[in-house]
Amino acid sequence: MCGIVGVAARRDVVPTLIHGLKSLEYRGYDSAGIALLTGQGLERLRAKGKVAELESLHAATPIGGHTGIAHTRWATHGVPAERNAHPMVSNDTVAVVHNGIIENHAELREELRAQGYAFTSDTDTEVMAHLIHAVHSRGASLLDAVKQVLPRLHGAYAIAVVSTQEPGVVVGARKGSPMVMGLGDGEQYLASDIHALLPVTRRFVYLAEGDIAEIRIDSTRVFDAEGREVVRPVKEAHFSADAVQRGEYRHYMLKEIHEQPAAIADTLEGRLSGGHVLTQIFGPSAQDLLTRTQAVQIVACGSSYHAALVAKYWIESLARIPAQVEIASEYRYRDFVVVPDTLLVTVSQSGETADTLAALKLAKGMGYLGTLAICNVPESSLVRESELSLMTRAGPEIGVASTKAFVTQLTALLLFALELGRHHGLSAQRYADGVAQLEHLPSAVAAALALDPQIRQLAEFFGDKHHALFLGRGTQFPIAMEGALKLKEISYIHAEAYPAGELKHGPLALVDDEMPVIAVAPNDHLLEKLKSNIEEVRARGGRLIVFADRAVSRGITHPQEILLELEPCGDLIAPIVFTVPLQLLSYHVAVLKGTDVDQPRNLAKSVTVE
Repeated sequence: MCGIVGVAARRDVVPTLIHGLKSLEYRGYDSAGIALLTGQGLERLRAKGKVAELESLHAATPIGGHTGIAHTRWATHGVPAERNAHPMVSNDTVAVVHNGIIENHAELREELRAQGYAFTSDTDTEVMAHLIHAVHSRGASLLDAVKQVLPRLHGAYAIAVVSTQEPGVVVGARKGSPMVMGLGDGEQYLASDIHALLPVTRRFVYLAEGDIAEIRIDSTRVFDAEGREVVRPVKEAHFSADAVQRGEYRHYMLKEIHEQPAAIADTLEGRLSGGHVLTQIFGPSAQDLLTRTQAVQIVACGSSYHAALVAKYWIESLARIPAQVEIASEYRYRDFVVVPDTLLVTVSQSGETADTLAALKLAKGMGYLGTLAICNVPESSLVRESELSLMTRAGPEIGVASTKAFVTQLTALLLFALELGRHHGLSAQRYADGVAQLEHLPSAVAAALALDPQIRQLAEFFGDKHHALFLGRGTQFPIAMEGALKLKEISYIHAEAYPAGELKHGPLALVDDEMPVIAVAPNDHLLEKLKSNIEEVRARGGRLIVFADRAVSRGITHPQEILLELEPCGDLIAPIVFTVPLQLLSYHVAVLKGTDVDQPRNLAKSVTVE
């Protein structure tokens, strides 16, 4: 989950490296560092903490060079500390930055110690630097040294390597972790994703699994996993560097919450026509595949898992076929039984989530009917590995806590559920109503955003609270789970979510006047049941906060409780609409608590390690 950047140019590359790290800081911010090839050899600066600490260090002890690599770290092996900050260096000759995990690092470390190499860090990455140096010092080029070392590494990696013996050269490679190559005029780049390089180029090559790349000032080369030189297609970025700036907003998260109506509209654009979902948006074989699908298995992690849980309700209700949802990290490690004619659906914002990718690769040999990826990154590994795909079009999401990526996943999954339903006997009236709800969704979410001032005031109630309970029923239960996750992620308040009907089976023991209980109450067939559950909380002195559909809000609460009313909306889109106030609540509580909203402790945006 670390971020890496590499540059070969005719100018000082430090500004590009540091700017790139700032753009990648959502991937990790435990430490940061740069290594440069200078007239004095290999020079390195490292700092514990965020990129700003590295920037301050560079201002105090400036260095410069035309070739360099940089890294912002999310710690896996070794505590956050300067000694564990990348780049890792071997014999003042070779420097490496790495995103991923090398699983056999312990045995490699012992082998290298026997050869006389000394270790100064606790990281798995340092073994890579020494291994490359060992081969390189025997006369192999940097490129050939990397080629020889990679087969010995078990695990996942994206790396960038420089050597004092080859100034003007950066070698990169990827396996299980993302990497792109940026193409410039008289300078070339490597990075974890395109956001790092948007200020300097819009032309990118997405490296395939197992690729090795060599960049020089005026040239690039790519080799596949078998060592053959190949030509990968050049892609043009469709958004500018402005897309990843905060603008007038205090935090990226707040900006991204308010971008949700536009992101949803973008996700729907060109996918609805004449009251229908266009089947071909899923791919050329979608018509046949959806007709043949008799069951759906969804695999995801984190917020994407919560989106998948909502989709389970939709699929079973609209298509009347079974749907299962599995956490990707668990799916890989149990004896899963595949029902005949089951479609596998993977959901991921980045398309590089290690557990989800591994689950997809495992599933390919298990007899699934086909694979569909719901993803926000068109050139991601998940999309390339899947037969069908549907892009969520959320645009760049920098805040670690998912907001617009989550609601656009839900939007895409509802498109899928409706179209699957149409192929499995869904009534024309219900189908038309679902499409109409989707068309109304951007304005419904915009209306929910109007609650922002009220929710900002409500947040003050949480100033001295350490626990919270979220309740929902039906499709709102996964939304309650997402609300609890958001509060945990960015405010560090312990929060749990339960189906409201489960209160009397244990959670009621937690309820007292110090425990805020947040309930979501749309106008659906479970409303009366939810009212009964609210009464259970009220009877035990719980502090209720209810987000309710205005059409049914009367009688739900009394003056001692807090009621926030949402505009009426359809039953299918209600989970998406009711997500918005829970996002805003978490955001304003976190601001009140003084936490780092966009970069909460111990977390990173894209989980590219197991």
